[in-house]
Amino acid sequence: MHTFLAQLPKAELHNHLDGSLRVETILELAKFQKIKLPTFNYQELKKLLVNDEDCQSLTEYFVPFEISLSVLQTEESMERATFELLEDVFSENVKYLEIRFSPLLHTKEGLSLEKIVEAVLRGKKQAEALYAIKSGIIICGLRQNTASQNFELAQLAVKYKNKGVVAFDLAGEEFGRPALDHLKAFEFAFKNDLARTVHAGEADGAHSIYDAIHGLKANRIGHGTQLFQDQELLKYIRDNRITLEVCLSSNLQTKAVQSLETHPIIDYFKQDVLVTLNTDSYLISGTTLTKEFEIAESIYHFDKKDFERLSLNAFQAAFIDADQKQDLIRLVKEEMKILFANHK
Repeated sequence: MHTFLAQLPKAELHNHLDGSLRVETILELAKFQKIKLPTFNYQELKKLLVNDEDCQSLTEYFVPFEISLSVLQTEESMERATFELLEDVFSENVKYLEIRFSPLLHTKEGLSLEKIVEAVLRGKKQAEALYAIKSGIIICGLRQNTASQNFELAQLAVKYKNKGVVAFDLAGEEFGRPALDHLKAFEFAFKNDLARTVHAGEADGAHSIYDAIHGLKANRIGHGTQLFQDQELLKYIRDNRITLEVCLSSNLQTKAVQSLETHPIIDYFKQDVLVTLNTDSYLISGTTLTKEFEIAESIYHFDKKDFERLSLNAFQAAFIDADQKQDLIRLVKEEMKILFANHK
């Protein structure tokens, strides 16, 4: 099954740029920028950066980001990180990737929000010119930001809407920080026809998902792990074809679930909720998209047809132009047909 899953054409919708750098890139950037790291030993640094199941909360999960963000304060580093991420996922046959990040986290050395976004867009353009991969950029507001800061980020996202930015997101510390505090930003995105996704039901209950959908008009939900708490909401999400961006390894690390065996993805899948598999962060979650598919096979016993469905769910839920999406899905289905013929 490993070869099949590695070769399966895939799309990822939930990936944080600042959590998906190469360890060697962090080391190189730190040396070049004269930034002090906790260690310059590759293995020791990797151990500090990669979370595992001993991680106890979302707050603890965020700690390694301080290291990666320290080297992502220049245009060159943002451009390089974007290019390398697309290069890395292309190697496991990811055909489409949505990369998300919060520009405010990259302003410590004085970069403007526009310069930061444009650097990421350059990295995206370079990778797409070299590899057969498409991508979209998602600008993240953060729950710990002020409402005015997130409104400014929503304006930024709309400004670059037809230049590579495909959506606006709300991420960050969920518990005790209501999504509705940032309603104005999402109303602005909605009025300007910019797609919306919201981290919800990860470190808080189903009511957080409810607010994201009915308050912020989210098209997709990041994680949605606690959706099972509200069966009426689950039916609404299923019937309205709202997609869940599920991140299995990350959910275990943040303790959104206590074990992978008790993760509700299998119940959502059986109830025909649109679920997709994602990494959250390649480096900080210590995973790849292929590994996430392998977890689903080993623990939930998904078969090849299930993986076809999961993969197509992601392509269908992608925040891209309808014509572009249909062309991409047509090519993916053709590739899947050949793959299935070779793996009977």
